[in-house]
Amino acid sequence: MIMQKIVECVPNFSDGRNPEVHKAIADAITSVQGVKLLDVDPDESYNRVVVTFVGGPEAVVEAAVRATHVAYEKIDMTTHKGEHPRFGAIDVCPFVPVRGVTMQDCVDLANQYGARVARELDIPVFLYEQAAVKPDRKNLATVRAGEYEGLSKKFEDPNWAPDFGPATFVPRFGAVATGARFFLVAYNIDMDTPSVEETHDVALTLRQMGKPAVKDGKPVLLANGKKKFVPGKLRMVKAMGVPVGDGSKTQISMNLNNYLITPPHVAYEEAVYEAEKRGITVTGSEIVGLVPLAPVLMAAHWFCHREGIDPAGKTDEEMVQIAHDYLGLSDYKKFEPNKKIIEFAVKE
Repeated sequence: MIMQKIVECVPNFSDGRNPEVHKAIADAITSVQGVKLLDVDPDESYNRVVVTFVGGPEAVVEAAVRATHVAYEKIDMTTHKGEHPRFGAIDVCPFVPVRGVTMQDCVDLANQYGARVARELDIPVFLYEQAAVKPDRKNLATVRAGEYEGLSKKFEDPNWAPDFGPATFVPRFGAVATGARFFLVAYNIDMDTPSVEETHDVALTLRQMGKPAVKDGKPVLLANGKKKFVPGKLRMVKAMGVPVGDGSKTQISMNLNNYLITPPHVAYEEAVYEAEKRGITVTGSEIVGLVPLAPVLMAAHWFCHREGIDPAGKTDEEMVQIAHDYLGLSDYKKFEPNKKIIEFAVKE
């Protein structure tokens, strides 16, 4: 029987180095009937694991709640260090409509999840993206500003009272953000330079927010005292430069918030262009977590068009291989289509 309603949940946990923790999280999720675990993708440098699972609406909420209990018990934020921004043991828990559900349905699921974990664990929960009640909480970066270390001071401001739970700093756990969103493609581009500064400069040039305007070596300030920004090249994109692996390379860590506006291959081409201007080589790229088939096929079609290849008659699998080779998707970690592409991972 084909499941008529499918929701994707992609919680990010602040532990990328402990397989026992990852197994406990996975076991909690798979203990719920009607849920399929698709991916557990840890990263040691980020000290973060991205978990992806799908199922019916009620089952997905139950699985997310159980996984949050594991994070509360097994992840200690007082000792956490990593390259990725974070403010909680389970840092974000978004709900994504896949089939037979609307964005509003997922907003409702985020509220159900937030209310439950706040009540059961007595932790602060913030709503972000489409579930945000306050406009200034729509952007995850704003909600997470100050990160874990700044939570105690954040709660002193009445404007930052959580949407669920106490306005209290919980040292072991921190806080969690939950919401509803469009498919977010977590996409990293590999740079053949150890310089985080150079890579971050490329990232700032690309991301929608851009980079701070500078005059005479000093930031340009607006009338309200905030920094003026020069807009970046890519819409619906967040990006930053980070070290990776043994330190000989770096990455542009990207969130492509709407692949219909900025798909991976457009981000890749712009990164290559900006890197070459600085004498840096792009060696490949990486998809973190899962990705819909559509943006991968978009990359393959673009490459076929550029190279004069006729895509007619090619299977989805053949087109995925073309995109894989073009984007260098196995440059940092092996890319396995049957595990990374949602439509391949979930068979009817």
